This record gives sequence, structure tokens and C-alpha cells, in this order.
Amino acid sequence: MAFESLTDKLQNVFKNLRGKGRLTEDDVRTALKEVKIALLEADVNFKVVKQFVKAVEERAIGSDVMNGLNPGQMVIKIVNEEMIALMGSETTEIKLQPGKAITTIMMCGLQGAGKTTTTAKIAGKLKMKGKTPLLVACDVYRPAAIKQLQVNGEKQQVDVFSMGENHSPVDIAKAAIEHARKNGHNVVILDTAGRLHIDDDMMAELCFIKAHVEVHQSLLVVDAMTGQDAVTVAKDFDNRVGIDGVVLSKMDGDTRGGAALSVKAVTGKPILYVGMGEKLSDLEQFYPDRMASRILGMGDVLSLIEKAQENISIDENKEKEMAARMKKGKFDFEDYLESMKQMRNMGGLSSILSMMPGMGKLGNIESMIDEKQLAKTEAIILSMTPEERKNPKLLNLSRKSRIARGAGVDMAVVNRFVKQFEQSQKMMKQMPGLLGGGRRRGGFGGMKFPF
Repeated sequence: MAFESLTDKLQNVFKNLRGKGRLTEDDVRTALKEVKIALLEADVNFKVVKQFVKAVEERAIGSDVMNGLNPGQMVIKIVNEEMIALMGSETTEIKLQPGKAITTIMMCGLQGAGKTTTTAKIAGKLKMKGKTPLLVACDVYRPAAIKQLQVNGEKQQVDVFSMGENHSPVDIAKAAIEHARKNGHNVVILDTAGRLHIDDDMMAELCFIKAHVEVHQSLLVVDAMTGQDAVTVAKDFDNRVGIDGVVLSKMDGDTRGGAALSVKAVTGKPILYVGMGEKLSDLEQFYPDRMASRILGMGDVLSLIEKAQENISIDENKEKEMAARMKKGKFDFEDYLESMKQMRNMGGLSSILSMMPGMGKLGNIESMIDEKQLAKTEAIILSMTPEERKNPKLLNLSRKSRIARGAGVDMAVVNRFVKQFEQSQKMMKQMPGLLGGGRRRGGFGGMKFPF
């Protein structure tokens, strides 16, 4: 999971600070030395680390902090604030032209960074905001690039403009803008060609497009897993083509955090979005304050709530019915199945837990969550008849035996799961309001967790 190693190391540093009643200057400098090592190991740019540690030290050794009632927490607060400043302080949106004017966005990046998929993801985001985007296939070199964009556009229910592989990207871009004018599209997104590494031909083509087409926003997609290399790529693209913002892809992978913490400081360009998975819905707005909270192991409840509201499509009546059943302890296997579906749409249980405050202290969350066991649980429920899911009391010995065969598990696994489910029902009945309370009772956009 992203930032896992960095978060663990910073948590250990903060644990030592919290344990002290008062701090000396040596305590602060020792702690910041460990922070510096942790950031460098996370592949954060050396100059960025040096400036960051210096800024924190100057504030932390001030008299207000050292003489305060809880100096350890004050230092953590300063680290959090400086980390937010490092990543840009404010959230930056794609700048769109006013009114009905067409906004042309040029997507660029190296091959393999996930540019084409990210292009479709951004189109989906803009569509949700009421825009009518048009995806344009300007990559005429990579085999299947046009087809990939068309497939993703269809999934996002966004129109795709293509002229095949026998026209120049500039001619395609010009024709696409004219097509957008005639067909009511107010955003044109150009998916340009990438290369395995930066070369003069790629840069020249991008500059040529910008010289002949009015491009309002140039967005660079970089692979977050490449660490400082991503920052170097961003700097080169900005110097030679000019970019307005960065999208970090593959942030759900084993990224050490270097790119997220260095891009803004090195290039001066904001991070607009982060890709958190392969699904077309797995693109999150980049919030510096929320990212800092994740890195420091403080959770990200706001993003969790937004993610729930985006992905959960149950209507209000169904939500109230489920909440009422839970309070009465009548939560059935159909409800459980719906909860698992909702969790999957949000990236899985480990993704959800990683956004909750304090979970970082527990260590490796993914190692604590057995996703294979959750899959077995789902198989057990799917092996039941609709009547059995709605009325668990029907599950006698012969029915359980049939379900075990259908799910490919031992009978003991089915018995254990049913027993745990019955215990959960009793617990929900004893604690009304804690689960299934919906939006008004503090639930995450109406989401119900199957545990």
C-alpha cells in the first residue's frame, strides 16, 4: 500500500516524541534526523528533504513549542503543516474555460505511465461535474492505443473522436475541436503519444500540437512508483513543453512517496489527481492536507466519506429499511452481500481501513485483512438460495452441506461463518445506532460494513 513504509517510520518517530513530558533541542534534532532518513529512503528529492527539515526545525525549536504543555504534539503539528505546504497547500482544479467555450486539454506522459487510462478517468470526472467531454485519439503510433481509448470511452459513456493511424496528431486535434463545436462538446481531451523515455521526437510533436491548436491545459501523467524519476520526468516535460499540472498514477501500488512529496516543490506545478487503482472510477482529487494525514498515519475520513457517496447507489428507502433491520438484528445475508459489493467499489476493506484515523498505528493493514477469506465468504453466500439468504434460520445440516460443496469449502467453514453472522446480528441488536445509522447518524454516506 502507498506510503506504508514511510508512515511506519514516521509513526515510530512521533511515538518517541509523545512519550516525553518536555522536549530539549537535542530531542527535536534527533527526531528530525530520523524524519530526514525516512524521507530520503522514501525517495524524496534530497534538496526538498533538506529544506523541509530546516523549516520544521526553525519552527519546532521556537520558545512557544519548547515551553508548551505538550511540545511533542506541537512538533507533529508542525511536521503536518510543513508537509501540506510542501505538496501545495491548496487543492488545484483543472482550469476550464467559462460558459460554453471549449476547453482543450492535452494529456502527455511516458509510455507505461497509464496516460490513456487516466485520460478516460478524467473524462469521467468532468462528466460527473456536468461537462460533455470528447476524448481524442492522437496516439497514432502505439498498437491498440486507439482501441484502448475507444473501449474506455464506451465504459465512461463518453464520445471518442478518431481518424485512424494515417493522419498527423495535429490534423486529428484540429478536426476534433471542429467536431466538438458542431456536436455540443465543451471539453476536448487529447490523448497524445508517449515514448519509453524522453526523446526529441516526442517533445517536438507535443510542441507542434500546442503551436497549431489552442491548448488551455497541458497535464502530465507520471508513474508514482518511479519515485524521483517521476519528478525528473515532470521537470523535463515542463522545461521543454510546458505543463499546468500533474496526475500521479499507480498510487495504490508499492510507492514510497517520493513523487507525491517532491513534484510541487521541484517543478512548481500542482498535483491535480492521483490514480488509486485500475478501475476507471479509481481517480481521486489531490488534497495536500488529506495526503499529509495519510502519510503521517492520521487517516483520511473526508476522502472516505466522499468515496462512499460516489460509489454507493442505494436509494434512501432501501437505506432506511436496511438500517431498521440492523437495529432489530434482522440483517440478513443479502444485506451482507450488498455491503461487500459496496466495499469492493471503494477499493476493498484494507483501502477503507487505511483511511481511518489511528489505523496506521496497527502496522501493515493489508497483512491483517485476508481478502481471500472475504472471497470465500462471498462464495458461501452466493451458494445459498435467495430464500436461505433472507432467512438464515432455514440453514439445516443438509443445506449447509450443499452450500459447502457449492462454495468449495469444508462444512466447518460454513458452520463457523454462520455462527459468526448470528453473533453479529445479536451485537447489532444490542448496539442500535452504532451500525447502519445512515448519513444522519454519522455513517459514511450510508455505507454498511460487513463485520
